[in-house]
Amino acid sequence: MLGFHLDTLQVSIMEARNFITAREMITDNNWLLTTMNGEPRYQKPPLPSWICASFAFLFGIKNTIAYRLPAVLFIAITGVYTYLISKQLTKNKKQSINNALILITSFYVIGITFEAPSDIFTHGFMLIGIYQLFLLFQKNSNYLKHSLIASFFVGCSILSKGPVSFYVLLLPFLLAYGFSFKYKFNKQLISSFVLFLIVALTVGGSWYLYVKMYDTQTFTIIAEKETSNWTSYKVRPFYYYWSFFTQSGIWTIPAFIGLLYPYLKTRVSNLKAYKFSFYWTLIAVILLSVIPEKKSRYLMPVLIPLAINTGFYIDYLIRRFKTLKDKRETIPVYFNFGLIAIIALAFPFVAYSFLSNNLSGLWIWFFLSSIVSFGIGIFIILQLKKKNISIVFNLTVLFFVSLLVLALPLQQALKRDYYNPPTKLKSQTDANNIKVYSLSISPEMIWNFGDKLLPIKINGELHLPKEKKFGLLTSYIDPEMLKELQKLYDIKLVETYNLNLVDSGSKSFNNRLKTDYYLFTKL
Repeated sequence: MLGFHLDTLQVSIMEARNFITAREMITDNNWLLTTMNGEPRYQKPPLPSWICASFAFLFGIKNTIAYRLPAVLFIAITGVYTYLISKQLTKNKKQSINNALILITSFYVIGITFEAPSDIFTHGFMLIGIYQLFLLFQKNSNYLKHSLIASFFVGCSILSKGPVSFYVLLLPFLLAYGFSFKYKFNKQLISSFVLFLIVALTVGGSWYLYVKMYDTQTFTIIAEKETSNWTSYKVRPFYYYWSFFTQSGIWTIPAFIGLLYPYLKTRVSNLKAYKFSFYWTLIAVILLSVIPEKKSRYLMPVLIPLAINTGFYIDYLIRRFKTLKDKRETIPVYFNFGLIAIIALAFPFVAYSFLSNNLSGLWIWFFLSSIVSFGIGIFIILQLKKKNISIVFNLTVLFFVSLLVLALPLQQALKRDYYNPPTKLKSQTDANNIKVYSLSISPEMIWNFGDKLLPIKINGELHLPKEKKFGLLTSYIDPEMLKELQKLYDIKLVETYNLNLVDSGSKSFNNRLKTDYYLFTKL
């Protein structure tokens, strides 16, 4: 689904930070004391960057696909382990496959891969660990094997983004399991779980300990700032996350209905398993809600138990929809899948109206995506009339897949003449033996440039380069500073680079993505 056009979308700010760190691991050998643009970057642990760097080393450090491929593989891993956990939980392969399909076609599971790729790594590793713990609790056998495997992957999760997934995925899982199935405590289980915690924290904490030992001052400053953010940055009200089910995109209505416990508890095929997914989802949301700092992307792990929970409702519809007479039950189903059918039917016309002037070289993708989308819309309506929810469900999944496989290249039509990345600047300046520096520049620009852009201003102090002639990329330069610099240099504005897909008059225009390139020559 995601493997066809990995270089189509622009690299986001979080991707750029991770990719730059991975690139500098290869070019500067900074594998442990990680850097971004030559400066220490200890805000995020290095495992995702290690994995990306390994792929870039194999397939080329300028190859965007190489950096993005690991995150796509981890979406597959979350799908596989959602299926495996569901199968252990429900003993129903078909329902388990549906649960996995719901997860990997949920809007924010895809979105997080590009918006904040570290998240898919930390939650993917955690899900592997949770599966091993689930086996340990269910079977009460192979204690050492399951606890050690679980501890390794939970440790990898911590090495991917700290204790985030430990708090929002593992802790709710442990609580939900206790409420739903009750723990069968014995000495072996307790000792195995203690061993699990010790090994997981040892593996996960190893890099933090190393950096603290070898760069104590920088690590402490960064750690204090990151810790303070939890209570002082992006502070939102307690209820901020309570529309979490909308993050599942095309599954929003089924996800909401799946959370109506009084309605669904008498209709599911496995009440104890449904209770477990219900508790796991709600406890995760509650734990997230008590933390003052809140961001939409923090909700992504909630979509994992939510997918399993939604699967119980989809399973009920597949089994019983043909016999349902109560309009209170049938109307939401017709509305949800009917809306998806309308969107599929409307896609060709909407896409053409917005993109028709810029489809040169993209017509084949437009025609393919339009034909497939329109056809799927027709088939959804026909199968909905027959009340065949199993086929309607599969067609909905297929529609989502078709958009990513066939329609995603149309994103190129959004790029206008003002879109101008600095991808050729490095080769041009290298040919003229000009070193380029930076001032107030975005990570996306640094990534597109293709190498480090050392800052000329550090901790508020100006550090002018020694070269008599150098380049400067900056998104903003203070007028007073510019006046002072003009006393020392002949300053020429050479080019303006722009990564925005909208013009400067749009509300979506981001000044951070526009950068001027100056050439400085000493007087």
